[in-house]
Amino acid sequence: MVFIGGINIPEGVLVKKALTGFYGVGPNVAARLCAKLAIHDRALIGDLSTSKTTAVNLQLTDMHIESDLRRKIQEDIKRLRDMGTYRGRRHAMSLPVRGQNTRSQIKTARKLNRVERLG
Repeated sequence: MVFIGGINIPEGVLVKKALTGFYGVGPNVAARLCAKLAIHDRALIGDLSTSKTTAVNLQLTDMHIESDLRRKIQEDIKRLRDMGTYRGRRHAMSLPVRGQNTRSQIKTARKLNRVERLG
């Protein structure tokens, strides 16, 4: 087990796959991070040296991921609601925010915009 970003990751997992497990790190960001640190695409977490592991940790601490990103999204939605913008009102009413039709298919939007967007 390798400890990266506050999470224990099994040693047999690909580095890119392990990085995408963090909320806010998708496949493109993970590939860019691996390229920046000169980590091969097929490298396993267990094969990383301690210097590479600390470098990955350092890069992840500089990014807004996990609870920081979730908190930022909630604050942005709260700001929109407090200002009374159209998007904020749509969030408050649990309706689609980005212009989708509401005549027949709004079940997903009602599910996502229930009280606060959890991330």
